Amino acid sequence: MLLTVDVGNSQTVLATFDGDRRVGGWRVTTHAHSTADELRLLWRGLLAGTELTGVAACSTVPALLPALRELLGSLAVPVTLIGPGVRTGVPLHVDNPREVGADRVVTALAAHELYGSAPDGQGRPVVVVDFGTSTNVDAVGPDGQFLGGALAPGVEVSLDALAARAAQLRSVELRVPPQAIGKNTVAALQSGLVLGFAGLVDGLVGRIAAELVAQFGTAPVVVATGGLHSLVADSCRTVGAREPDLTVHGLRLAFERDQASGGGTASRRP
Repeated sequence: MLLTVDVGNSQTVLATFDGDRRVGGWRVTTHAHSTADELRLLWRGLLAGTELTGVAACSTVPALLPALRELLGSLAVPVTLIGPGVRTGVPLHVDNPREVGADRVVTALAAHELYGSAPDGQGRPVVVVDFGTSTNVDAVGPDGQFLGGALAPGVEVSLDALAARAAQLRSVELRVPPQAIGKNTVAALQSGLVLGFAGLVDGLVGRIAAELVAQFGTAPVVVATGGLHSLVADSCRTVGAREPDLTVHGLRLAFERDQASGGGTASRRP
């Protein structure tokens, strides 16, 4: 069983795969200063009775990377930690490839594989909208190349900032409001955050899609992913497809490509 681990700023998503079929999945809070032993205990509890054949991981939390590397280095199965030098097969058409987060790379890989590729080899572009700690709107070319994108604050980050900086505003439950005109502070905040971010996404997707059509002559598939996608995606006019955990599918694909090219490491099981 392959274990994939996507360490995000707010949540860590773990999933197991039997071949290309997802078998299990968990979302846990990311603690940036966890030790390797604490991560080992967490994984052992979640994976009790699971025989691992490999692990693929990525992290956007620099403080957690040493502990993650220590744990991965103790495993007796092939391991792929996405980073510079790992062969994902995703060409990075950006000014500085090292600036692109590993999660964005493997998400682009999965987006192309699941939504952009075609049996006849005539791929189409994909726009990925990742609703997480940040809101990422990324463009993937018809050949699977990562073209860049736009980064904005996430919905929860914006709510926290408002509650911290505006004396008369407070944290509220994030939910889709019944109408755009809020009749009280809670409804007004929900409208501004949920419907406001839907408008932000639609605006960015519209501009990015127009640029992709101009470059490739084909309209892109627009897919939503990330932990908060179910909150905002239904209010977006431009989102067509939904895959909550696109990144873990990308980790599976990256693992397969890395192992096929002779990469990865092996050591002891947790």
